[in-house]
Amino acid sequence: MYIDGVFSGGGIKGFALVGAYQSLESSGYRFVRVAGTSAGSIISSFIAAGYTSTEVLHLMEELDLKQFLDERRTMIPFKFMKWLSLYWRLGLYKGNKLEEWIDEKLHSKGVSTFGDLRRGTLKVIASDLTNGRMIVLPDDLPSYGFIPEQFSVAKAVRMSCSLPYFFEPVKLTTPDGTSIVVDGGVLSNFPIWLFKEKKSLRPIIGVKLSANEEERPKNKIQNAIEMYGALFETMKDAHDSRHIASRHERNIVFIPVDTILSTEFEMTEQKKLALIELGKAKTEDFLKRWAF
Repeated sequence: MYIDGVFSGGGIKGFALVGAYQSLESSGYRFVRVAGTSAGSIISSFIAAGYTSTEVLHLMEELDLKQFLDERRTMIPFKFMKWLSLYWRLGLYKGNKLEEWIDEKLHSKGVSTFGDLRRGTLKVIASDLTNGRMIVLPDDLPSYGFIPEQFSVAKAVRMSCSLPYFFEPVKLTTPDGTSIVVDGGVLSNFPIWLFKEKKSLRPIIGVKLSANEEERPKNKIQNAIEMYGALFETMKDAHDSRHIASRHERNIVFIPVDTILSTEFEMTEQKKLALIELGKAKTEDFLKRWAF
């Protein structure tokens, strides 16, 4: 069966999305359109480029996550440099290695720009902090003076993955100035609303890296740090929750991964495989009761 798919963000938790893709593909589902934010944009881009779930699994198995922690070289003492990077560069790590890896893997499938993909098959979300707006890529690129067909898919995914303060934001230079662009999860971590036609041509299945509303634990707020975390989580999820509750919940695979940090780049192989298996198992359970 042909379907459209939406994959949520979640940083390193995104390994669970690989298991979900495995389960869907082995059950006979094939994606026509895909959309995602952050980690979801990575797997969406691989699916759009033609990677099978087995091929994606092999990419993940050979991946050394620590290669993406590309700090800037300096003679300044390490700890002080970290604070300096946050203050001036707005992130601890450059993010270039992540973009290079994505570009290399997409290029091996003949994909460099959005022009190499069938029109409308891939959409990713990023957040423009300069102008205070959400960006849907490649749809919104003309408003920044870019030709979508000539824009790098890896760059778009890198924009969607720019976790604030962790990776340096992408500076999108336009004739009107420079826009600071960060992780799409700031404004929409699960963009299932992208496929909102009144009468869909195909079923839509979403994969969300969290429990559903009824099972989600309440935020504990006893100090300023916990309040900041709750603030960010609420800001990230509230917009999407309205769409989930009103229309799509029965079409969503919920994968609770709250015990894993989004930035756990030193994750063990055992944890990585456990996340993949969790995604696979939760999706298999979902498909047993799902009916379009």
